[in-house]
Amino acid sequence: MITLKEDTTWVGVSELRTNIDKILEQSKKHKVLIGRRNKPVAVLVSTERYEQIEQTLDLLEDIALGYLAKERDRGSKSSDYLDIEEAKKKIKR
Repeated sequence: MITLKEDTTWVGVSELRTNIDKILEQSKKHKVLIGRRNKPVAVLVSTERYEQIEQTLDLLEDIALGYLAKERDRGSKSSDYLDIEEAKKKIKR
């Protein structure tokens, strides 16, 4: 196990097999890069950190979709989109 930075540890696959408990403990404190033949193949993080990453990605995706919708709305012709009331009227016909 090699500490690359304060928040990152490098572990080889063979070491992962033999020291899994110790490495899982390390993953609670910071990320662990898992390497094979001196190339990174995976990252091990705690479930709490993974959930934080997922929430951040979801938020960023929502922001990006909001910007896309705003751009589409600015560039659209009024006939391209119906407001909800117009859509309801068309459905009732």
